[in-house]
Amino acid sequence: MTTPTWEPNPGPQIEAMHSEAFEVYFGGSAGGGKSFLLLLLALTQHRKSIIFRREYPQLKEMIDESRGLLRGTTAKFNGQSMLWRGIPGGRQLEFGACQHEDDKHRYQGRPHDLKAFDEISAFSESQYRFLIGWARSTKKNQRVRVMACGNPPMNTDGEWVIRRWGAWLDPQHRNPAKHGELRWYAVIDGDDVEREDGQPFEWKGETIQPRSRTFIPARLSDNPYLVNTDYEATLQGLPEPLRSQLLYGDFNISVEDNPYQVIPTEWIRQAQRLWETSEKPDIPLSTLGCDVARGGKDQTILSKRYGHWYAPLIKIPGSQSKDGNAVATFIKGALEEKEQDTTIIIDIIGVGASPYDILVSNAMNVIGYNAASKSRATDKTGKLHFANKRAESWWQFREALDSLNGEGIALPPDPELLSDLCAPRWKLTARGIQVESKDEIIKRLGRSPDCGDAVVMAKENQDISKYLVFL
Repeated sequence: MTTPTWEPNPGPQIEAMHSEAFEVYFGGSAGGGKSFLLLLLALTQHRKSIIFRREYPQLKEMIDESRGLLRGTTAKFNGQSMLWRGIPGGRQLEFGACQHEDDKHRYQGRPHDLKAFDEISAFSESQYRFLIGWARSTKKNQRVRVMACGNPPMNTDGEWVIRRWGAWLDPQHRNPAKHGELRWYAVIDGDDVEREDGQPFEWKGETIQPRSRTFIPARLSDNPYLVNTDYEATLQGLPEPLRSQLLYGDFNISVEDNPYQVIPTEWIRQAQRLWETSEKPDIPLSTLGCDVARGGKDQTILSKRYGHWYAPLIKIPGSQSKDGNAVATFIKGALEEKEQDTTIIIDIIGVGASPYDILVSNAMNVIGYNAASKSRATDKTGKLHFANKRAESWWQFREALDSLNGEGIALPPDPELLSDLCAPRWKLTARGIQVESKDEIIKRLGRSPDCGDAVVMAKENQDISKYLVFL
């Protein structure tokens, strides 16, 4: 039985196949040959591969394509385990899915020398980071890599893709990269930090090995199998911004908000642009909001507000704020001598109770914030009530950011803050407006919106303290 020959299309597919980057983002417009590239890598260059889609039904077309490519070979497909064995060259290919955030744990500790993702922006950032953690091989000289394919994100949940490959996709990036250019990154204290090269370095007694990353664009015109079909006309008939995103792979178009996103993305961006053109007002510190880390990768966030102007956030890794004494010390250290009497708003649910008690015992002006407590307020129209204090706080912050009737809020241009403020969604219940809890957001996105919660709490002040619950 002869082994079939599979060849990449000239242009971007070949460039992606031969890129030396550990992590490649390939794609842009629809029809650029993304799915075929993933199959090609698995069938020709890797011994143990897995291709992910967010949901299993989305894999059907790719599985059918793999059947066509492997027809006439000794390869056998097990539909129950979603696994091809006996691929020529001693290779195997698995298909996987992570419909729910916690589904990622099913793949814990399972090594593959190719971790591939089709429609990467459908995954949460935490799923992606978790799954690529087991990209490895015990086979000598076997290439190990990650290949992520996809179109521009359609909503704010997928904007992390633009941040991760910001050097190639963000036109305002401080150090833009050319398509196909390798950049090196290392995770330091939980953050991606760009390095000059791939040389290992010492950090806090640990040797850290940077990994390379790149982006290679592909368009419909690069795919000879689709370029002469009516698929281009189909894309041309789509409404904007979908037309430009899928036809041209345009990453610069603002992604569409979820209809139930609490705060519109553009209102947040407007507040961040205002910050860049304004200066800190010469007034006393109004409030300090504190969201306490729950452990793990969470951060304790301090947000200082001067009227309508917010200072850059103070971020403390959870590893450095493990107990109430540490959090209370950071809060006191963040306040200048003349600011010691400032109102401190701190979340008292769970781990926040301890630093609250300590600050009270030190005669600090602290208010305990309980997101689950009752709300007596209404929205600006006076018609809508709130299910709890959390819904009231987030909705009132939304109203303060209103691009037409807001308060002129100026927010620091922090990408993490932007992402967190875009995260919560709302619904109307019999009790009034209800905003997703922090736990619900973590379950959906795999991360905690700590920066957003701290800023929203900083908007509170003593005038509404009667609605807050004290310990």
